[in-house]
Amino acid sequence: MYVLGISAYYHDSAAALLKDGAIVAAAQEERFTRKKHDSRFPSQAIQFCLNEAGIETKDIERIAFYDKPFLKFERLLETYLAFAPKGFKSFNVAIPVWLREKLFQKNLLTRELSSFCDQTNWEEKLLFSEHHLSHAASAFYPSPFEEAVVLTMDGVGEWATTSVAFGSGSNLEVQKEIHFPHSLGLLYSAFTYYTGFKVNSGEYKLMGLAPYGRPKYVDLIFKHLVDVKEDGSFWLDQSYFDYCTGLTMTNGRFSELFGEPPRSAEGELTQFHMDVAASIQQVTEEIVLKIVRSLSLEYDCPNLCLAGGVALNCVANGKVEREGGFSNMWIQPASGDAGGSLGAALTTYYHHLGNPRSACDEQLDQMNGGYLGPAFPDDVVAAELKSLGAKFQLISDEKLIEHCAQSIKEDKVVGWMQGRMEFGPRALGARSILGNASSVSAQKQINLKIKYRESFRPFAPSVVREAVGDWFEYDGDSPYMLLVKDVKECRRLQMSDEQESLFGIDKLNVARSSIPAVTHVDYSARLQTVHEETNPKYHALIEKVGELTGVPVVVNTSFNVRGEPIVCSPEDAFKCFMGTEMDVLAIGNCLLLKEEQDPSLKLDYKDQFELD
Repeated sequence: MYVLGISAYYHDSAAALLKDGAIVAAAQEERFTRKKHDSRFPSQAIQFCLNEAGIETKDIERIAFYDKPFLKFERLLETYLAFAPKGFKSFNVAIPVWLREKLFQKNLLTRELSSFCDQTNWEEKLLFSEHHLSHAASAFYPSPFEEAVVLTMDGVGEWATTSVAFGSGSNLEVQKEIHFPHSLGLLYSAFTYYTGFKVNSGEYKLMGLAPYGRPKYVDLIFKHLVDVKEDGSFWLDQSYFDYCTGLTMTNGRFSELFGEPPRSAEGELTQFHMDVAASIQQVTEEIVLKIVRSLSLEYDCPNLCLAGGVALNCVANGKVEREGGFSNMWIQPASGDAGGSLGAALTTYYHHLGNPRSACDEQLDQMNGGYLGPAFPDDVVAAELKSLGAKFQLISDEKLIEHCAQSIKEDKVVGWMQGRMEFGPRALGARSILGNASSVSAQKQINLKIKYRESFRPFAPSVVREAVGDWFEYDGDSPYMLLVKDVKECRRLQMSDEQESLFGIDKLNVARSSIPAVTHVDYSARLQTVHEETNPKYHALIEKVGELTGVPVVVNTSFNVRGEPIVCSPEDAFKCFMGTEMDVLAIGNCLLLKEEQDPSLKLDYKDQFELD
């Protein structure tokens, strides 16, 4: 039995396909269209899923959409009525779009699906899940747990912004919710907007900026913006926000509270913005920890699953894993709306159709390491590279790994495209840019010359699972780069008094450990453990780097430039390679060296994409 899940029309459209409950394929539409956070109907992602399974749309038993448009419309209307006459301008913009397109989404979806096959009665096959149920399903059913408490936190679904569900076997039930406009995700997004970053895109920048600042506004936030109870439930004072009825996240009263207007997108980042970032990050961590600790006392269950956009806050996740009171935790790697497509399919298969769930393996989840997207065999890669005018050599695994590891040792930057593309926002060693974790200059070099992005942005370490406890204050699994852990004490470098006194961005150039390229200014790192079972080639590469350097760790950042979706195809990878100062490119077993390429193929890549 095949079930297709779809998310679309808000941001991060995606498709996911199940066969008898097992995940066959999943991908975001942006990877194919090259439009970041593409919200359009995921036609190309659906076609990829069908191709991967070798089926046609007529073979699909059910198609599930990830939320319920009528409930969203109800929330929109009730919100505008509650705040009237304020927000009429926003109402005037939103309502015609809803009446023309979104309210009758069933018709829209069936029209889009008819482009694949107009002989099918799509209305009979089409189902709608609720937004938070989709998120919860995406976290629980692929997890290695037979039973689990499932916490979902995001901006807003239909009404829910935070929900708690309990899963047991094939059953999953949402048991309590916090409703709009009180939202931890929207609170964090309000500060994303206020510090000059793009909402629904730049939240991870805010998280990366936080360690440069001091959390001096925490008390101010708790006093004026958010009231938090002992169980973690919260209430936001809407007089400081404008997201209910306006076209911005915050208003003048919010700016008066902090003493500065919102930063423009390309405005200077000052110590003030770093302190604001540190403050909202600490507030978020405190609220999430209160919720999780309360749940650990309420439920007689050792297992916790997380989903929703807030679950991508890996700093908070690290504290929850350490201090939340649950013995085991699993986080859906595609926690945002893209993962809703997978959750909708799983909800349909287990919840609606009543199929039994297979026995869980406590050591393995059902996400296949997150590698659920397209792969390209070497003959296809070679043909595509030839058509692009690329110079390359086709070599063995052993020679490729040896060459790439030696290049990393020599502080060269390697583009690494291997196997199936990752599902979700993180590059996990299938579509990655790799560098030398021991290099003092690698972070700044890759940020400014490869990614064309802000120099403060930290990079993640990929470390072979067997060696993680030698380098970090952690000896568990973090395959999806969703936990922040500290670099091991013995690997840190002693700071001088002068260095200790530095604030803000001045901290950036101080090496803090023997792996400075992946050590943030607070000695933390967003950790990925690499497992031989799920990615043997990447595991072998890092092992070889360890043999050559004594450090079985590499810098891992997503294979793209600022504002570009992660690369999907060989053509995408080659264009990014030729448009940046990358030194080496490995696509499958095809090896490309920058100095051998035709200079006329070099691209002006820096301004090709809209800023994120």
